[in-house]
Amino acid sequence: MPDNFDQPRLAINRVYTRQGDSGQTALAGGQRLPKNDLRIEAYGTVDELNSFIGLARESARDLTPLDGILKRVQHELFNLGSILATMPEDVHPKQARITDAESEQLEREIDRMNAELPPLRSFVLPGGSRLNAELHICRTVCRRAERICVSLAAATAIDAAILKYLNRLSDALFVWSRWASHRQEVPEILWEPNQASSQALT
Repeated sequence: MPDNFDQPRLAINRVYTRQGDSGQTALAGGQRLPKNDLRIEAYGTVDELNSFIGLARESARDLTPLDGILKRVQHELFNLGSILATMPEDVHPKQARITDAESEQLEREIDRMNAELPPLRSFVLPGGSRLNAELHICRTVCRRAERICVSLAAATAIDAAILKYLNRLSDALFVWSRWASHRQEVPEILWEPNQASSQALT
């Protein structure tokens, strides 16, 4: 059994500090970077993803085990963001992080839920239910976070487990969107190219 990560040691007494008014922000190690730096953009997008997953959880409250899975993913994304907000040389051995174990768990959940679904005969459109649409939003934000992290990795060293996790999570969110519709007995909306306006005129 691996050792637990350290519990956070912080006290948030004031929401605003005025330290970011000049367009810079501080990393966990104290270094200050402009707010449009790729590293800031990366963990900011992960934070955005976490928020949308929180929204999806509200629609998945009565859909076990998805609600519990999404809650766990929120914690994992916070761990991932913690590493992105820390320069590699400042990462503590017991700092919360993403490991291969998190990606492997996603793979097991993908396989288990996908086994319940009918084969996919076409691309699907987001929608059909609120939860389906929310999970697709999560999927696309996750893909954006992955792209930004790939750009960051091209400029500096980042943990390869981060890229693997985001890639696997976007796949999981797609499967979960289909699984949610299946469990809620909501028909999937299949892509029909000839539904375009130009085809309706012919």
